[in-house]
This record gives sequence, C-alpha cells and structure tokens, in this order.
Amino acid sequence: MEKTVPTPVPSHSGSLPSHRIIENLIARYAELVDDGDFAGLGALLADATFHGSGEPVGGSAAIEEMFRNTVIIHADGTPRTQHVTTNIGVEVDEQAGTAVARSYVTVLQSLADLPLQPVAAGRYRDRFARSEGQWRFVERRVQIRMVGDVSRHLHQAANAR
Repeated sequence: MEKTVPTPVPSHSGSLPSHRIIENLIARYAELVDDGDFAGLGALLADATFHGSGEPVGGSAAIEEMFRNTVIIHADGTPRTQHVTTNIGVEVDEQAGTAVARSYVTVLQSLADLPLQPVAAGRYRDRFARSEGQWRFVERRVQIRMVGDVSRHLHQAANAR
C-alpha cells in the first residue's frame, strides 16, 4: 500500500468554512491511522502535542515513532481498524485564528480470525490554529473510556497476553 504525506488543509479551501476544514482534519487523522500511514500522521500532527496513554509527544518524527511502537500492523500493511468519529463539535474564533473541537471515537477491528468488533471507545479533545492561511492541529488529547480486545491492535496488549 502506497503511503502519502498529507498536505495541510488551506483555511480558505474554496468556499469551505473553517469548521468544515477542521472536521476534515479530524477525519484525515482517522484515515491515516486506519491506513497504517504513520509518516502521514506525523506530518498531519507536526505542529501538535499528542496526549494519549503515555507521556505527551510532539513533533512529526516523535509522533510517527510513537504510533509505530504502539499500533500493530498486519500483513495488508494496516492495523485492520476503522476509527469512527462522531458527535463532533467545533468552536472557531476566526479573529484569533484558533479553534477547539470535541468528538467521540469508536475503534472497530476485524481480522480473518477476529470477527468485526469494537475494541476501544473514547473521546478526542483537539485544539487548532490557523497559520499562514492553513488550519493545523496544535493539540490532540485522547481519552479512551472503554477497552475491548486490543491484543491484536496494540503492541503492549499483545505482549501482555
């Protein structure tokens, strides 16, 4: 599977309002994770601090490495997941060039010997900034509230079984 490095989404993409551009950035994150494109994730979050279950991570290379060390990639080059992001709320301060967003995430996984099932669910809290006409992530906070069988999704869980 060919990996692509995403380009930032311009803040004035055609006639799209800022909140829609930010929703597209949130959706792009899910696509990149599900494609196993961790270099693309690093590029998307290059200006951000990522807060997950471990220490906060910042910068493209560090974020890419964190995902490579955390998420299991299967024979097809993907984690065999679908991140479903819902209940998205975006608040934009156009004058300041900042925005915040909140959303829910449900992670589904399926393998040849694992029926389709939810493996995790939680919330995202994001902050964005517009710089040089482009909206970018500046912070992503992931709070997983429910965990299923992540033994084929996360290295740490796989090592514990």
